[in-house]
Amino acid sequence: MVSVVQNVAIDCADAYELARFWSEVTGSPLDPDARPGDHETQVLLPEGPVLYFNQVPEPKTTKNRVHLCLRPETSREEEYERLLNLGATLFADHRNPDGTGWVILTDPEGNEFCVLRSTSDREAPGPDRETS
Repeated sequence: MVSVVQNVAIDCADAYELARFWSEVTGSPLDPDARPGDHETQVLLPEGPVLYFNQVPEPKTTKNRVHLCLRPETSREEEYERLLNLGATLFADHRNPDGTGWVILTDPEGNEFCVLRSTSDREAPGPDRETS
C-alpha cells in the first residue's frame, strides 16, 4: 500500500488507541515501546514521515484533517469495506459511476482521510475503453 502523508501531528483523546487504529489502516507497525495510557506514540511508516499521536487533556472541538490518502493494493471498494470494519465511518462519497473519485472517511476520533482508487483499478480498462 502506498501512503502519501502531508500532515503527521494528530491531537486526540487516546493516543495509544488511535495510533493502534492507524497502524492497522496503514499496515505499518506501532512504536514497539508504545503502551496503553501513553500520552504520545507513533506509527512507523516504511517510507516517509512518522505519524505522531499526542493526547490532549480536554475534548477536542476542532478535528484534524489528516492529509493521508490511501492507495490500496486491492480495489478501493475492498479497502473501503476493510476500513469500515476497523471502525472508520463514511464522511463523504466522491465516487463517480466511471470509477473515478475518492471516498473520505473519518477515524474513531473524527479525523478525515481519503481512499483513492488502487493502481489496478486505475490501470483496468474502463467501460468505454478497448483492450488490445
